[in-house]
Amino acid sequence: MKFLTRLSNTIMEKYLPDPYIFVAILTVLVVLLGVGFTESTPLDMVIYWGNGFWGLLAFTMQMVIVLTAGHVLAHSPLFKKFLSSIARRIKTPGMAIIIVTFVSLVACWINWGFGLVIGAIFAKEIARHVKKVDYRLLIASAYSGFMIWHGGLAGSIPLSVATEGHPFQDIMGVIPTSDTLFTPYNLFIVIVILITLPFFNRWMMPREEETVEVDPTLLVDEEQKLPPPEKTFASWSERSYILTVFIGLIGLTYLIYHFATKGFALDLNIVNTIFIILGIILHGTPQRFLAATQNAIKTAGGIVFQFPFYAGIMGMMQYSGLAAVFSEWFIAISNDTTFYLFTFYSAGLVNFFIPSGGGQWAVQAPIMLEAAQTLGADYAKTAMAIAWGDAWTYMIQPFWALPALDIAGLKAKDIMGFCVFVLLFTGIIISIGFLVF
Repeated sequence: MKFLTRLSNTIMEKYLPDPYIFVAILTVLVVLLGVGFTESTPLDMVIYWGNGFWGLLAFTMQMVIVLTAGHVLAHSPLFKKFLSSIARRIKTPGMAIIIVTFVSLVACWINWGFGLVIGAIFAKEIARHVKKVDYRLLIASAYSGFMIWHGGLAGSIPLSVATEGHPFQDIMGVIPTSDTLFTPYNLFIVIVILITLPFFNRWMMPREEETVEVDPTLLVDEEQKLPPPEKTFASWSERSYILTVFIGLIGLTYLIYHFATKGFALDLNIVNTIFIILGIILHGTPQRFLAATQNAIKTAGGIVFQFPFYAGIMGMMQYSGLAAVFSEWFIAISNDTTFYLFTFYSAGLVNFFIPSGGGQWAVQAPIMLEAAQTLGADYAKTAMAIAWGDAWTYMIQPFWALPALDIAGLKAKDIMGFCVFVLLFTGIIISIGFLVF
């Protein structure tokens, strides 16, 4: 195993380009595939690309906020002490890998935005205290928790089909989460991955002489530079706790109202609200909060201009019919026993080009639901097969690794060698779940 991971890491380090280069190559590839496999002309593909280019603009802003707000929260004095106190209890590299994987899995099952940020920040804090742990594998382990997000409480597809008035209600009706998230096959997949993946990641640990420890400069937090106090209203207000108390009360009151009236309904906007309000409260004064924000916003620079390119790819896949072509390849070789399995595989392939759960569902659902109707297959299980395919190939799609990589100070090629084996390992578990149950 160590030889295979070493070989995989070597290949990724040599051949996996920067994520921007990766998305640029994907863009060109989708143009060529669209021209080759659909009736679209090159000009059509360019128009589809342009029409979709800003399709994820609101989502881009949400991701910038989840990254920066999570960074601000994690660098508040109280939160840093909390993470540090846990990290100090971890004594060995192997235990570090196991714990960071487990924590990330649980956090991502609760909410993927929360898990992406907290897993990476926790891993970075562990690296401060545990010597001789491979930093690449530590961050890869934190990211691997993202594997189960779509089978968890914030899974966009199961929550969408459970909502009255969803786009495909006329076909499949409203499907409660008891028929998706809390079915035996989904719980089997989640629980087995939750139990086994931490130890699988531990198994991938390189030999001691091949371990790549963290660069100490990555662990140095930039100091907040606060201007000297002045005897002015502006200076006083910046250092006052009064505004923090009022904003904190407003935010906490709204959150209490939200959960009291809607239950444990977490979406990306609520996660961002929690992060921002807690960040404001825990930093104490507006001046400290704004200084932390200025430091945090730098970590978002790597992702801002890549989201529109993936939105452009999504536009080409949808409007050209290329996503339908991919799906129909798998439908053609399916029967009533293998349909869910091949739906899962087709979703994994489509996800490589459309790394958005909601976007992929909008594109792929009409084709797969029609096939399910023809075969007499269960609509709910079909939806979950697409959901798991969406989550699965994120392990080799660097798009969603960007927030964790920006926090960690690494590049995609540093962790993808390990993530390839996470993909293979979890793919076996998910396949068994859809075949056996």
